[in-house]
Amino acid sequence: MSGQNDDGSIGGGGSRVHRDTAQVDMPMAPPRVTGPVGPRGTQAGSGPPGDQVPAPRGATGPVPLPADGRSDASPQVRTVERHLDEILAAVPQPDPIELAVLDAQGLLCAEDVVSQRALPAFDQAALDGYAARAEDVAAATVAEPVELPVVGESGAGVGEPSSIGPGLALKVAAGAMLPSGADVVVPGVWTDNGAARVSVLAGPPAGSYVRLTGDDVAPGDPAVHVGTPIGPAQISLLAAVGRERVLVRPRPRVAVLSAGPELVDVSATPAPGQAVDVNSYALAAAARDAGADAYRSGILPSDQRRLTEVLESQLLRSDLVLISGTFGSGGFDMVQEALAGLGRMRFRQVAMHPGPAQGFGRLGRDEVPVICVPGEPVAALVAFEVFVRPAIRLMLGKRQLFRRTVQAIAGQQLLSPLGYRQYLHGTVMRHPDGGYVVEPVGEATDALLARMARANCLIVIDEDVTEVAAGGLVTVMPLLLGG
Repeated sequence: MSGQNDDGSIGGGGSRVHRDTAQVDMPMAPPRVTGPVGPRGTQAGSGPPGDQVPAPRGATGPVPLPADGRSDASPQVRTVERHLDEILAAVPQPDPIELAVLDAQGLLCAEDVVSQRALPAFDQAALDGYAARAEDVAAATVAEPVELPVVGESGAGVGEPSSIGPGLALKVAAGAMLPSGADVVVPGVWTDNGAARVSVLAGPPAGSYVRLTGDDVAPGDPAVHVGTPIGPAQISLLAAVGRERVLVRPRPRVAVLSAGPELVDVSATPAPGQAVDVNSYALAAAARDAGADAYRSGILPSDQRRLTEVLESQLLRSDLVLISGTFGSGGFDMVQEALAGLGRMRFRQVAMHPGPAQGFGRLGRDEVPVICVPGEPVAALVAFEVFVRPAIRLMLGKRQLFRRTVQAIAGQQLLSPLGYRQYLHGTVMRHPDGGYVVEPVGEATDALLARMARANCLIVIDEDVTEVAAGGLVTVMPLLLGG
């Protein structure tokens, strides 16, 4: 299951392979098994583009959806793919920066690091034992050991070269310089570990347990390539070739804010009609898990002048701004007005559930991308997975923008509103006979946040499917940390 684009592209500009987020990176799977399609549902499209819930499946009338995946048939409704494409086409990739190698962990290398050194820098013993000539120990067996005089001992860090002649041995530690004249190291466990004379019980062939100069990396060889994720092994190699700093793709700076007069901070006790701001915490955590340098800026102020000042300051310090809120539920609200005063910002209905109300624009002098997601916490995190996480990974220079998906057997009947891509929280498990089985999490009476916290995946049901029968196949997106 390859996660990278078909053309291997990592840039934000130019042509991009169209990706269906419900089916990305999947091999051919058996046809989806579905139940009978019910009557078409309708969407309340005459009202403002708020966080509306799709009409029940039993309602009648056409669903105002695009005729295809690339253009909107209605100015208020667009496909998931089209909204995602607009975001990915607009997000920039920050210029590479130079960091200390430890600070570069988890980022992508932005240069070809060429070694100026040979690794190892000298011929050395690969383990503790005795340096000797292979021809002198070739006949050694347990029944008839070969005895060699030991002419000295060399440890790691001893810089003076030594040598041995025919029929002699030198006791060496792992990492010690190999004496000239020797072409093999006999492991200590293959000997009697003698001090003045050593009995060799088996003779390895020439070159065994020896690290020759430049065996690992020769001067002029590439050590780390552009686009390589920097992990512990790469940091080890960078240090070995003498690099204290390296050029990398930086973590995008993401500001996370919440909008809504009903919101109070987590330390406050909400009064009737108020709600705790959980989104700024949840979305900041999700952005960090995606690889961003995310900071929680909290609740937007209700004063118009102060609100504009806060937004302007976040645009100056961020590569991407993420705002959650119930926008336009009663018309063009104060936050939308402030955003509109800073650039082109558009709010639309996207054919997805939960959270069809989405917004995107590029604001401020530097046209910083601003993504607005629904204020309902479950819908906010679903929108993050679908739209924001791929944008962050694109800004990081990652090839794999989307989470890998699998096909799973539905453990029970699943219903979905026609014309909307449904994202249900669920639990996916391996089936004893192979493959996966998925169950939606919780009953309708469960608290949504508690249900979401118990889930380990999103169940994705396509727009043209209203029912998946128990035992049918459905697309599942595992929600692995950092995955």
